[in-house]
Amino acid sequence: MDVELREVHDSDLPVFYRQMNDPEALRMAAFTHRDPADRAAFDAHWARIRASADVQRTILADGDVVGSAAVYGEPGEREVTYWVDRAYWGRGVATAALRGLLAEVPERPLYARAAADNEGSLRVLAKCGFEVRARARGFAHARGEEIDELVLALKD
Repeated sequence: MDVELREVHDSDLPVFYRQMNDPEALRMAAFTHRDPADRAAFDAHWARIRASADVQRTILADGDVVGSAAVYGEPGEREVTYWVDRAYWGRGVATAALRGLLAEVPERPLYARAAADNEGSLRVLAKCGFEVRARARGFAHARGEEIDELVLALKD
């Protein structure tokens, strides 16, 4: 499967909205917006992201829009994030996309966060060189409760 990153287009947003409202994906991601189904909030969020200096990319697999990846935050504290359509989980798409993003953004350090039970995302991050640095607890809107979260850093 050919995985590529490109700039986000307006036509990607309805696909992202659908992907980010998949109940199983929401539960796995855990740390989501309070109400992912609020389309106005989704649109406002993406308008802010696209107007910022943050790096945001659309993930393509064999030419199809299958997710998004980004680097955001203040220098020295920047984090990576990604979202891949559930139909593409376990197929190497997230790993390839994150590797591409890391090659595009050479700035270090970079951090990531994941629910402690999100084994798939933790595998992707480890394959890309991230190591667990801390454990925290936070309120996961998608689960309606506090859960364990891991904070990871990219090895230099």
